[in-house]
Amino acid sequence: MRLLQIVKKDLFTIGIFLIMSFKVYAQSENKNTFIPAIEDNSMFIEEAYNQENKVVQHISNFVFLPNLKDNFQYAFTQEWPAFGLDHQLSYTFQYISIGNEAEINGIGDLFINYRYQLSYKENFVACSPRLSIIIPTGNKNTGLGTGSWGMQVNIPVSKRWTNHFINHFNIGSTILFNLKKEEINYSKSQINYFAGLSSIWLISEKFNLMLECITNIIANPDYNNTDSYTNTTILAPAFRYAINIKKLQIVPGISIPFSIAKNSKTEVGGFFYLSFEHAY
Repeated sequence: MRLLQIVKKDLFTIGIFLIMSFKVYAQSENKNTFIPAIEDNSMFIEEAYNQENKVVQHISNFVFLPNLKDNFQYAFTQEWPAFGLDHQLSYTFQYISIGNEAEINGIGDLFINYRYQLSYKENFVACSPRLSIIIPTGNKNTGLGTGSWGMQVNIPVSKRWTNHFINHFNIGSTILFNLKKEEINYSKSQINYFAGLSSIWLISEKFNLMLECITNIIANPDYNNTDSYTNTTILAPAFRYAINIKKLQIVPGISIPFSIAKNSKTEVGGFFYLSFEHAY
C-alpha cells in the first residue's frame, strides 16, 4: 500500500508535466516531414533512438547532486550499432568521489547494455527497450558500489510532434540480486523503480531548450522502518548545442537539477554533458 501511494503521487507529478507538454503540442502545427534535429543527447532521460549503422557515440556525464552522499559522479558511455539500426551495444563506466572525511574516490559499478529498436518511424512513436547487466566493480565497503550483480530494464519512448517539439518518456526497474547490509543482517534481492519525462523545444536545428523530470522509488532494506520505500524526484531545466564538423557531431549541454525528496530540503546541483558522435 505504501508503494502504491508513492507511485500515485509521483505519477501525478509526471502527469501534470505531460499535460503541459501536450498543451504546447496542441498549439503547434504538425508536419508530415520534419527538419533535422539533435537526437539521442538527453541527460537524465533516455531517448528511443539507436545508433545508425557504422556510427559510434562517446558520451561523458558529470553530475553533482548535493543531497546524495556522492560529491560528484562521472559516467562514460560508448554506444555501438550491432548489425544495423535494430540492435545496439554499449557500456557505462562510472567514477565516483565521496566527499566525506575519508575523501573516497574510485570506480563504480559497470553497466553492459543492449538495446533493441522496436519501432522507429517519422511521425510515429519510437521505442527501444534496453536491458543492462550490472557488474559490481565498485568497492562496496567504501560506498563506491552495491556489492551485488544486478539487472536494469528501461523502456524509452520518443515522439516528435512538430518541427519544434519532442517528448521522451522512460519507465523502468533495477533489481539487485543479493544486496547485503551486515549492520541489519540483511541479504536479499532489491527492486527499485523509476519513471521520467522530458520535453525538448527545438529553438533551432542546433540549439535546444529542455525540461526533464525523473522520479526514483528505492526499496528500503530495513523492514523495521515504517517507510519501506523512499523516493527522490529530479526536475532539471537544461540546454544543449550541436557543433557539426564534417562527419563529427559534438554536443555539449548543461543542466541545473533540482533534487526533491521527502522530509528534506530541495537541493540544487549541476550536470554537464558532452557527446562526440562520428562514423567509423
